[in-house]
Amino acid sequence: MRARPLGRTSVQVGTLGFGAAPIGNLHSPIGDSQVRATLDAAWDAGVRYYDTAPHYGLGLSERRLGDALAHRPRAEFTVSTKVGRLLEPHPAPTGSDLKAGGFAVPDTLVRRPDYSRDGVLRSLEGSLERLRLDHVDIVYVHDPDDHLDAALAHALPALTALRDQGVIGAVGVGANTVAPLLRVVAEAEVDAVMVAGRWSLLDRTARPLLDACAERGVAVVAAAPFNSGLLSRPYPPSDATFDYGPASDSALRRARLLAEVAGRHGTELPQAALRFPLRDPGVACVVAGFRTPEEVVSAARWVATELTEEAWLDLDTAAVRTVDAPPA
Repeated sequence: MRARPLGRTSVQVGTLGFGAAPIGNLHSPIGDSQVRATLDAAWDAGVRYYDTAPHYGLGLSERRLGDALAHRPRAEFTVSTKVGRLLEPHPAPTGSDLKAGGFAVPDTLVRRPDYSRDGVLRSLEGSLERLRLDHVDIVYVHDPDDHLDAALAHALPALTALRDQGVIGAVGVGANTVAPLLRVVAEAEVDAVMVAGRWSLLDRTARPLLDACAERGVAVVAAAPFNSGLLSRPYPPSDATFDYGPASDSALRRARLLAEVAGRHGTELPQAALRFPLRDPGVACVVAGFRTPEEVVSAARWVATELTEEAWLDLDTAAVRTVDAPPA
C-alpha cells in the first residue's frame, strides 16, 4: 500500500489506516488470538498506519497494538494516539465499562477529562508505556468539544512544543463533529484533523472543514467511513447502526439506495464508502475499524480499486436527491 505524507509533515500514512477501537473490545469482547490475527492480516495487506487512544477499552487497545507491533521494524509503521482523557483508578467500579464507555472491559479505571499541559504529558506517558514505544508519530487532542477553550489554550500548545522538540511528528485534533474542528483550524496551528463520520458517502457535512483545511494546509484524516456500520455491508440490514446507535428509517433508506446504485456499477457499498473520502485531494488517509482478518483484507482490496467516474456521478446524484439535511 503506497505511503502518503500527512500534509506538510514528514509523517507517512497509507491510503488505509487501522482504527484500533474495535480491538479495545468496542461493544463486545474479542479474544487475543483474533486481535493478533487481525493485526497480522493488516500488516500483510500493507497497512502501516495504526490509530488508537487511551479511551479505547481503557487502554486495552493500546496494549494490544503495542504487543502486535513489538516485533515489527519501528521505522516501517506510523502510530497515532490521543490525549484529553486521563485514565485513573475507578473509585466505585461496577464491573464493566460497557454502559459508561461502550467497551466490554472491566471498569477498574475511569476516564477524567484533562486538557491541561500536565494532563497531556501524563496521558502521553501512559500511552507510550502501554504501546511499548519510545515515541508516537501523531498525537490528536481527542473530542475536545466541551473543553475547546482548554484544548486551544493548553493541550495544543503542549503538543506543539513536543513536535518542535522532535518528540512527536505531528499534532492534530480528532472529533465526531465539524464545529470544533473548524474553530481549531481557524485559531491554532495544527498539522491534521481527524473527522469521524462527517465526510462519508452518506454524510458530507464536513465539506466546509475540508475547504478550510485546504486553505490552511492542514491534512484531513477521514475516520469512520462506514458510519459505525451502516455502510459496511453490500446491502444494509434492518438492524444496521449509524453513529453508534440504531439507524433511522431515513438513513437506512438512503444507504440502501446508495447500495443499489453501487451494485448497478458492479461495485459494493463498502467499497464505495471506503473510496469516497479519498476523492478529495486534502484527505491523506481513511481510517476504519476492524474486528476480523477478513474485514481488513476486504478493505485493503476495496481501497485499492477505484470506481468509475460514471459510478461516482450516479452515487453523488443519489446522495443529493435523497436528502437535504444530514440523516437523523
